[in-house]
Amino acid sequence: MQTVQVGKVKPDSKDKLVETILNSIADGVFTVDRDWRITSFNKAAERITGKRAAETLGQPCSEIFHANICEKECALRQTIESGKEQIDRPAKITHRDGRTIPISISTAVLRDAEGVLLGGAETFRDLSAIEQLRREIQLQYSFEDIVSKSAALQKTFAILPDIAESDAAVLIEGPSGSGKELLARAVHNLSHRRDQPFVVVNCGALPESLFESELFGYVKGAFTDAKQDKPGRLALASGGTLFLDEVSELPPASQVKLLRVLQEHEYEPLGSIRTLRANVRVVAATNRRLVDRVSRNLFRDDLYFRIAVVRLALPPLSERREDIPFLVEHFIRQFNAKRGKSISGITEAVLDLLMRHDFPGNIRELQNVIEHGFVLCHDRHIDLHHLPDDIQQTSHGPQPKKQRTTRLKRVEADAIRNALSGMQGHLGKTAQELGISRTTLWRKMKQHGIDPNAFREA
Repeated sequence: MQTVQVGKVKPDSKDKLVETILNSIADGVFTVDRDWRITSFNKAAERITGKRAAETLGQPCSEIFHANICEKECALRQTIESGKEQIDRPAKITHRDGRTIPISISTAVLRDAEGVLLGGAETFRDLSAIEQLRREIQLQYSFEDIVSKSAALQKTFAILPDIAESDAAVLIEGPSGSGKELLARAVHNLSHRRDQPFVVVNCGALPESLFESELFGYVKGAFTDAKQDKPGRLALASGGTLFLDEVSELPPASQVKLLRVLQEHEYEPLGSIRTLRANVRVVAATNRRLVDRVSRNLFRDDLYFRIAVVRLALPPLSERREDIPFLVEHFIRQFNAKRGKSISGITEAVLDLLMRHDFPGNIRELQNVIEHGFVLCHDRHIDLHHLPDDIQQTSHGPQPKKQRTTRLKRVEADAIRNALSGMQGHLGKTAQELGISRTTLWRKMKQHGIDPNAFREA
């Protein structure tokens, strides 16, 4: 039997062996001494930074990397001071040619055989390709500031440029917190009026007695407190877009005054005898089904047809759950920039909880949940204990009977809407698809307030 003799590496060969190993690694690696001066710099580090090892040795690491965390949140300094390693922490460095390179870094303390501190080591990985892929996915599923991969909103994205350029009045319907104002701003930003004002009027917050003066403005002496002329929202929006939020809340008298603006494109400020042109594009929004309010004589039908030349519907978040991961990533990027943090994401447990939550407050509620997590989270991932108490409570224990009943109704309504959408609003085919009679389908649609016309192709 032959014995294989394993030779010892000579001391003068160890450094060469370590150098060979480090240069074979795809990740950048460098080490520093106790004065933060670079003592080694491998080939991958040269490639990622664009700087040669010879020019970095002996230099302070902050002078070489110019990373966004060098000044106040140096990962290597935190590791050496605390003894705690950091793994895959996101950061950005500056390449020799001035480009910003996204990286993830990991750190460790260097000690000799006796445990004496020598310095620290850091590995870093170039995430440029991954970041580029992330941006491509983000562009694919975002439009202006609206994020969605749902089929319904992707269809809206496709036709929105044509709608924006048409200058036709637009009605946006959707529940509170679903992003109606974002969609209205997208219509404005894509139109030829993009460089002119976007003026918001919250119809639900204006008393009837103030609506006329707020919308049309007034001239000096029009009433006791009118000490000087004041332009109305129509004048402020001239050339641009007037966004009428919660338009369904307008009282009848105000509806008549708004109708004239839409029909004749003219108005008179209070107390004035001069007629002015209303050069605005009107976009309205409501969290109610306006056609239902028309049928109940709560909203004028002639005004409805004037503001609903084009109708856009925003589904609740519970009907577009596939958007939740994209929205979470979107909000995390926003809050990282706003708060100067480096939170990478949420844990699997949080994502599972969010995917099961009903979100009665829709996207606004999701945004608030993530912001709450940002306030409490000092790690890299938002976990369950960082979430609001009411959200955490939905992660365990049986739901109360009332909640289960509400959830069941929502599931039933969602199933009917999905079937109607697939059958383009055809009641007979929809009933057959659901395995129920046409009479039962009609009764359940009435219970859930579902209009089949909304699913029929124009």
